[in-house]
Amino acid sequence: MSDQSFNEELRTRDNRAQPELLMPQAVLARTAADLAAKYTGVFSPQTVERYVFESYTALRLVAKVHTHLTTLAGRFAAERLTALAQSQGAVPKTVPEVLFVCVHNSGRSQMAAALLAHHAPGRVHARSAGSAPIDAIAPPVIEAMLELGIDLGSEFPKPLTDDVVAAADVVVSMGCGEACPVYPGKRYLDWAVDDPDGQPLEHVRRIRDDIDARVGELLRQLVLATD
Repeated sequence: MSDQSFNEELRTRDNRAQPELLMPQAVLARTAADLAAKYTGVFSPQTVERYVFESYTALRLVAKVHTHLTTLAGRFAAERLTALAQSQGAVPKTVPEVLFVCVHNSGRSQMAAALLAHHAPGRVHARSAGSAPIDAIAPPVIEAMLELGIDLGSEFPKPLTDDVVAAADVVVSMGCGEACPVYPGKRYLDWAVDDPDGQPLEHVRRIRDDIDARVGELLRQLVLATD
């Protein structure tokens, strides 16, 4: 075989292999293997893999850009697996777990979770989810939170799943109706907070401050209960 023919054969092989290497299945399989190692003795590799692929599918349903979707799916799956382990008693809960739920998980619940984490780092763990999540957090919400020094740039809307509800000690609903499953032994709150979707920055600031005041009161209650 001539050098030219050999080089053409290599290029052909590379062109055939490259799409497969870039397929999300390959990346997700590696993510699942990494998470399975982290949860050795807690979950089987098959369970971890199922969570990773389910999380990817759920996020892909609403995603408009798929560039970083496999990375986000890994983060989402890890959060769900931790919640599942907590709810089953396989992983101890060292601080109270609070879940904030709204419809799109692009505004109210994201702000609430970030504010609680900001005010009580290491003392309370906050999660957020949406009953009908969309593809991204609203830009005015990100801007309003940056004014307080809180960066939501790496956050993303997540669908509501049973595992995060089961792990929560307190579930705070903000306009998602009956979408949230009810588990015995948990505290459920319903906050009547305006939806920032489509609102100007000035109005989003007022919503942010309303949520901040409610989060402060909830934190005081949680601290008193813990103490």
